[in-house]
Amino acid sequence: MDFKLHNGSGNLSYKSCGRQDKQLNTYDWLADIPGNNDESDLVEVQFKNTRKGYYRNSNKIPLEKGDIVAVEATPGHDIGVVTLTGRLVPLQMRKANIKSENDIKRIYRKAKTVDMEKYEEAKAREHSTMIRARQIAQSLNLDMKIGDVEYQGDGNKAIFYYIAEGRVDFRQLIKVLAEAFRVRIEMKQIGARQEAGRIGGIGPCGRELCCATWMTSFVSVSTGAARLQDISLNPQKLAGQCAKLKCCLNYEADCYVEAQKRLPSKEIALETKDATFYFLKADILSNRITYTTDKSNPVNTVVISGKRAFEIIGLNKRGVKPDNLTEDLSHIAPQKPIDLVEQESLTRFDRNKKSNSRNKKKKKKQQQNATANNQPAANSKEQSNQATPANKEQQPKQQGKQPRNNRKPKQQNGSSQQHDKPAQD
Repeated sequence: MDFKLHNGSGNLSYKSCGRQDKQLNTYDWLADIPGNNDESDLVEVQFKNTRKGYYRNSNKIPLEKGDIVAVEATPGHDIGVVTLTGRLVPLQMRKANIKSENDIKRIYRKAKTVDMEKYEEAKAREHSTMIRARQIAQSLNLDMKIGDVEYQGDGNKAIFYYIAEGRVDFRQLIKVLAEAFRVRIEMKQIGARQEAGRIGGIGPCGRELCCATWMTSFVSVSTGAARLQDISLNPQKLAGQCAKLKCCLNYEADCYVEAQKRLPSKEIALETKDATFYFLKADILSNRITYTTDKSNPVNTVVISGKRAFEIIGLNKRGVKPDNLTEDLSHIAPQKPIDLVEQESLTRFDRNKKSNSRNKKKKKKQQQNATANNQPAANSKEQSNQATPANKEQQPKQQGKQPRNNRKPKQQNGSSQQHDKPAQD
């Protein structure tokens, strides 16, 4: 099946995009190449939450994206969805640091109705199992929090995801859980950011959490990134929903480091003929620095650019003190201030409509005046003498004294009649 573009210039591959399962999704940019699925027998399979694996299609089963398959597990089998096939799978395995292909398990078959019934039954028990496991951990006085439970496709194994600040001895917990649920138990420790990504939510920016959409690796965030960007160290504003520092603090840190190189050192004071100015604050991205004559209080503050600050530092090194810090900005056009409060006004759209209607009326008047001024001279005397009020005001200004040569001679009485009649002998 081919999907053609609106202009008919080419085809749109419907096989490129897999299911949109948060950060696990991979765009297959090699899907349009003929014979791509036959290049490799390795297949990427995704499971619940943030878990995916790579399996070998040793039985040569014709698989495409979206197929539900039963794969090898220990013990039994698991149920997952095929999300990637072809020559891109080995590249993804290299990205995931999976080097040895001997340990890769294989795909049994496409999931049957019986397999899906077992899978749905196991999935329905996950929430109740998590609540019960939390109660057991609390009764054993363990300093840990069980955040999620994932059953295997055949229901023979359960993975418990937990959060803990330090090391936890959960050997007794595994025994109690195995007796309570009659399944094989596997414990996996996750961080606070990974838990927030599994739960999801909306951040203070109004968008879905980065850890729940596209982030796959979590880099440590320190308060140094906030200091680089001159952000106040307020823990309530810097912390995210995971109670850790926001991951987005690292996004613009490199940009601020590069921009800060264009500013002079904070320890350098600027000397003029009248006073000595000390560094107060800086707007790093706009390259503007505020200086003051007092180190502790903002007194006689002056805002200059980083370029101007370097010029004054160079003059001071040569022993020259300028008259003042300010630079000549007469050649720069002043910027019109933006009223941010006006954007929230309920009548902001009505103002635009009124201004548009006024402009339309002015254009109509101008068109009427233009048509009236451009009337042909062959019209009757009544049409030629008619004029709009605007034209009447303009007529005495436009009419001036005509030169003598261009004035028409006065006609005497009966001269026109004599001129029209033929001469008589």
